[in-house]
Amino acid sequence: MKLEIKKIGNSTGLILPKELLARLGLSQGDQVLVTETPDGIKISRYVPDLEQGLEIARKAMKTYRAALTELAK
Repeated sequence: MKLEIKKIGNSTGLILPKELLARLGLSQGDQVLVTETPDGIKISRYVPDLEQGLEIARKAMKTYRAALTELAK
């Protein structure tokens, strides 16, 4: 799906069509999580508990990077 970035007041935004909002389970006022992946950008519903869990996982991976690298061999 090709979308155009537009000027909205003094800001710049991306307007998501109704069918895409429905597929994402989103409505006006919802928050989204934008994640960069090797394949591009992923947009999903923002879930605070999930974000906290991801942050804990990121810290653990950073702390135990050497051990995780050894385990991956």
